[in-house]
Amino acid sequence: MSRGVVVSLNISPGGVPKAPVESALATVNGMAGDGHDDIVHHGGPDRAVCIYSTEIIQALREEGHLIFPGSAGENLTVSGLDWAAMVPGAKVEVGEALVEITGYTSPCTTIQGSFVGGRFGRISQTTHPGWSRVYGRVLTEGMIGVGDFIEILPG
Repeated sequence: MSRGVVVSLNISPGGVPKAPVESALATVNGMAGDGHDDIVHHGGPDRAVCIYSTEIIQALREEGHLIFPGSAGENLTVSGLDWAAMVPGAKVEVGEALVEITGYTSPCTTIQGSFVGGRFGRISQTTHPGWSRVYGRVLTEGMIGVGDFIEILPG
């Protein structure tokens, strides 16, 4: 499906897990109130928002992993989207914001606690295509809240 819903909005002053909030402003520099311990590899205009799928989180939980919304560092946990369509260049409307997907995230050791045996590489796009989180650039700033629709726009 090209339309889904935000089921969790997650922020933290730095580190993971990111805690759920009801709404936040998506800005070109990231979600208001969100921070990063490592600004070399996280954050910035091309990595302003991190998005992940509840369906993938559920599949990972069924494999025995301890992952939950926000534990992998994503800002938006969404449900109902065709995750295969969340590719670099895709544009999504979410709440009042317009976001362009800029790339796949590279998992790092900070999220290892969410994975059996610390195997955080389980969500690497390189080794497990289709299981990665994605980064986005905010093209139009706006409020995003839990329950807002997220829609992949036609190409």
